[in-house]
Amino acid sequence: MMKATIVKPDNKKPVLVWKEVSDISFGPAEVLVEVRATAVNRADLLQARGYYPPPAGVSKILGLEMSGVVAAAGAEVKNRHIGDRVLALLPGGGYAERVAVHHELLLELPQSWSWAQGAAVPEVWLTAFLNLFLEGELKPGQTVLIHASGSGVGTAGVQMARETSATVFTTAGSEPKLAKCRELGANLAINYKKQDFSREILAATAGQGVDLILDPVGGSYLRQNLQILKENGRLVNIGLLGGRIAEIDLGWVLGKSLRIIGSRLRSRSLGEKISITRQFKEQFWPQLKAGKMQPVIDRVFPITKAQAAHEYVRENRNIGKVILEIDGS
Repeated sequence: MMKATIVKPDNKKPVLVWKEVSDISFGPAEVLVEVRATAVNRADLLQARGYYPPPAGVSKILGLEMSGVVAAAGAEVKNRHIGDRVLALLPGGGYAERVAVHHELLLELPQSWSWAQGAAVPEVWLTAFLNLFLEGELKPGQTVLIHASGSGVGTAGVQMARETSATVFTTAGSEPKLAKCRELGANLAINYKKQDFSREILAATAGQGVDLILDPVGGSYLRQNLQILKENGRLVNIGLLGGRIAEIDLGWVLGKSLRIIGSRLRSRSLGEKISITRQFKEQFWPQLKAGKMQPVIDRVFPITKAQAAHEYVRENRNIGKVILEIDGS
């Protein structure tokens, strides 16, 4: 047996309970990891409410990332050993004492890092990397707008874009979040509650607009996003916080040769996730380990307080990541 966070349905809101469940097995190419910390993502909130079921064959336990210690390894695993400190992206199962992970998804947790720092990296840094650089093809000297930039994905994306010598514009809804974005390297931080971000972007770029937009908002931002994209611009949509329905002016799309890209990470194949992890490791992991970039952590909750952590994220109070630590870590 092991302990994990189980979701109990409720008429008003899901109830998260830390309790004993059946232990897990692991395959020949996997390692068994004793989890020390995981993190809260909006996908967890959606899954807890029944809106985002895990892919077929994936654990129903919440949790898309973790840091921990290798406890056992399958027969095909040659590069990992019992006792190794690791972190990894997961398709699910992170809110538990143990999780099985394919060995090629693992990154080594630096000795100077805490478990919380390790758990703050996989989901949001890989999501930002995938969508800014692989899908969005951000290049040095280009301009990028990152919406919801006070989030985990946003704070990671601002730093990677900065390190790529891109000009970085951001939107957020509070002064503390805007200040954090500026601290991380944003050239312009816009309060979307008080300012028209499209007007501010056009003013800042002498009417030219931006090359790339990373957007978790969706429908309510579509018109303004298309308006401020340059010719050959790219809009990468990774969420629907602002709704799924919007009217689109195809004249802008055709007239400026724009690309609208919908992107998900969780549902991608194991092979794709391994490739994304390898490319991130080559391009940005050295700078992250060296301290040139840093995971941004807002608060750390014990895993037994997962429900309170979910409410904290649901209320948009966090700047960066909210971490769940397992007792004894």
